[in-house]
Amino acid sequence: MVQRRVPRPSELRPLLRPAPFVRGAAERRLLRAASIEDLRLIARRRTPRAVFDYTDGAADGELSLHRARQAFARVEFSPTVLRDVSTVDTGRDILGKRSNLPFAFAPTGFTRMMHHEGENAVVAVAQKVGIPYALSTMGTTTIEEMAAAAPDARKWFQLYLWRDRAPAKDLVQRAAEAGYDTLILTVDTPVGGARLRDVRNGLTVPPALSLRTFVDGARHPHWWFNLLTTEPLEFANLSSSEGSNVADFIGRIFDPALTMDDVDWLRSTWQGKLVVKGIQSVEDARRVVDAGVDAVLLSNHGGRQLDRAPVPLELVEPTVQAVGDRAEVLVDTGITHGADVLAAIALGARAALVGRAYLYGLMAGGRLGVEKAVTILAGEIVRTLQLIGVTSVDELRPHHVRLRPNA
Repeated sequence: MVQRRVPRPSELRPLLRPAPFVRGAAERRLLRAASIEDLRLIARRRTPRAVFDYTDGAADGELSLHRARQAFARVEFSPTVLRDVSTVDTGRDILGKRSNLPFAFAPTGFTRMMHHEGENAVVAVAQKVGIPYALSTMGTTTIEEMAAAAPDARKWFQLYLWRDRAPAKDLVQRAAEAGYDTLILTVDTPVGGARLRDVRNGLTVPPALSLRTFVDGARHPHWWFNLLTTEPLEFANLSSSEGSNVADFIGRIFDPALTMDDVDWLRSTWQGKLVVKGIQSVEDARRVVDAGVDAVLLSNHGGRQLDRAPVPLELVEPTVQAVGDRAEVLVDTGITHGADVLAAIALGARAALVGRAYLYGLMAGGRLGVEKAVTILAGEIVRTLQLIGVTSVDELRPHHVRLRPNA
């Protein structure tokens, strides 16, 4: 029989401690976020539907994105126990320089649409934590402004080549003069993908105040206030995009005539590290490495171009075997957990690039949200390394991981 008693005040005191007061609204929103998915849910509540869908969505039926995430769900680690993992090293050499974490921030367009702090907030976090950040050709902050915002950050620049080559030459020169050390040429966009969410939402550059967006804006007044009281939203490094439907604008600037000659031209022009992004076959990886690039980025553009495209994670091992030590192999698409990054590295990738993960953080809470995304990913990386039984990212090998067969 249970004996009841009246608790003493001294026993109740430790149980009645109030939670510390958090002054800032953004800090309060982010406090309970324990995963990238938590940040995603906050971002969905904080931003208009068209803005969230631009980040969250992919092309056509979004099968490429779904399959990429399913590939990471198939990852199975092979842990070793009884190892001293009291301290672990999360650093990694990426393209000749040390990064404090084994990933970089991927280039994303329209970043100030997600949150008015935009690229400057992201690069500030990159500088603080010591990882690279790639500014997109379709970014909403200029090459020079971003360089000034974080002079000590490691800055990369992502380049599209379009029908008029003159702007591309100008961008390359500006990036070099501003101290960017790596150029990323994106090659999977001969035309824009069918991003149906954007079409259905009528997304334009900048977002138009239609009746639909006005009604949606009433639910997100802070977002609209920040949009209307800061500098006009535009692709800052391009001549003009105002009032354009996103799909139409992309179709005007992308070049379906891009060939290996353009890779050769960039290799002869650009003196820094050169990465080709959008490689989706082992044969194409060989071709660009033969042309002298420093790294290939296995990517299907986050599922935003060709639907039913190859899954980048599944290409890592054969690509590493094909190119050997002649070039580094990077990977993106579908990465939402620190363990995803480690799985790719164990299979042979040098590093990963994350995009949506930090954008969800940016939408959820600006710079603080990006910091939260990094904190989450870094914590997952440390914990996963310890549970696998290795003390550094550099120790990971293919025997630490396998991809389970499809269910």
